[in-house]
Amino acid sequence: MFGGGGGGLDPRKMEQMMKQMGIDVDELDAKEVIIRTEDTELVFDNPDVTKMDARGQETYQVIGSPEEREAGSGNAGASADVTDSAAGEIPDADVEIVATRTGASEDAARAALENNDGDLAAAVEELE
Repeated sequence: MFGGGGGGLDPRKMEQMMKQMGIDVDELDAKEVIIRTEDTELVFDNPDVTKMDARGQETYQVIGSPEEREAGSGNAGASADVTDSAAGEIPDADVEIVATRTGASEDAARAALENNDGDLAAAVEELE
């Protein structure tokens, strides 16, 4: 009915179209991604992470099977950033994200995060 071949565009054509629209796509070599909610943490070990930058708006896609655990319960093997944030300090990874997104210095990014209780979006908004 739709002419054979079965769904989707050729990956090269898709990449070419995205470049024409001003969208850059990069694969990140992520070791771990943690998504924290009020009650749980979703931990992705060795996920496939793709970053798309569409004219300054960054979007991240995480592909993998997460381990779900109760919030704050699984710090075994966690990085120092997780431990620091539990003590009320701003994780270095968050500072780096805000600094990269806004072009601000790490000191300014840390100050904005502290002013906004660690809220990444609010810190970025304050610096933009």
